[in-house]
Amino acid sequence: MNYHNIKRLQAVHDLKSLQDGINDGSIWKFEGSAGRRAMEALRSGECMLPKKRTFDYYNNSLPSRDWLQAGTKGTYKNSLNFWTKVESGEIDLYEDLLN
Repeated sequence: MNYHNIKRLQAVHDLKSLQDGINDGSIWKFEGSAGRRAMEALRSGECMLPKKRTFDYYNNSLPSRDWLQAGTKGTYKNSLNFWTKVESGEIDLYEDLLN
């Protein structure tokens, strides 16, 4: 599993636009539910923060994923762990959506 595999899996599971919004900071300019969904995706590992810092609606700085402790919310390692579990079948995204 590597970065390109994660990007491919995000596209397969319709998370590309969410990840793109996190990457360019635009997700933080939408209504609250979009930001809450993005935060949940960062927590779970579905998405990760970008390599460069971004800014929210109020011009607050959001960190780069590399500024955070590996394995915590928003990091590459957190996403790697999540998508490895999806690939192995330990996490079933479709079943989780139904519950």
